[in-house]
Amino acid sequence: MGTVGKKYKAALSQVDRERRYPVDEACALVGKTGYASFDESVDIAVRLNVNPKHADQMVRGACVLPAGTGKVTRVLVFAKGDKEKEAREAGADYVGAEDLAEKIKEGWFEFDKAIATPDMMGLVGKLGKLLGTRGLMPNPKVGTVTMEVGRAVREAKAGKVEFRVDKNGIIHTTLGRKSFEAGKIRENFLALMETLIKLKPSTVKGTYVKSITLSTTMGPGIRVDPADVDAALKGAAR
Repeated sequence: MGTVGKKYKAALSQVDRERRYPVDEACALVGKTGYASFDESVDIAVRLNVNPKHADQMVRGACVLPAGTGKVTRVLVFAKGDKEKEAREAGADYVGAEDLAEKIKEGWFEFDKAIATPDMMGLVGKLGKLLGTRGLMPNPKVGTVTMEVGRAVREAKAGKVEFRVDKNGIIHTTLGRKSFEAGKIRENFLALMETLIKLKPSTVKGTYVKSITLSTTMGPGIRVDPADVDAALKGAAR
């Protein structure tokens, strides 16, 4: 069994593991529990009352984080003609079609997000095994197969995160970096939770959000009170 380091113990001492923190307090605390020398990501895990084995309870979507992710996103776009020009003008890092497909087949993956126009999916579909295993396959459900490539590129650059419930009914994604001010973490947290609530399957009965945990890459988990989320969202809407 591995030993727990002094830095982790110091971070853990700041967290009451038996408590469910209000949203504001949790967002203010999480950045303080990061102790690594690098700018750790701030991550969120939301356990939902869903059964992913049922197609109508597979919660999947995307959210543009208002304060961004704190990470530079390299965007690749499969498009031709006017849409190729639109993608370049929006700031896409790589734009093309067959040329990009050939590079990917040769093992090139120097990008973080792939977007495609619908007419390109015949080409992109042949890359399914290569892109899918890396979470890079364009998908209309999260807005990465679209004719509005300019908008998709700008959203990706601005901090759009994609999420999909895992086999245990948990959503995992990022909310930013340790260096973010608490207000930015809170802003991103509420944007994500609002999106998740809107995606609640109609077949789910009872409590939808069962638990929420915030943490930095290396830090301890901070439990958030789901009951406080509604109040925080209503306050943000005023």
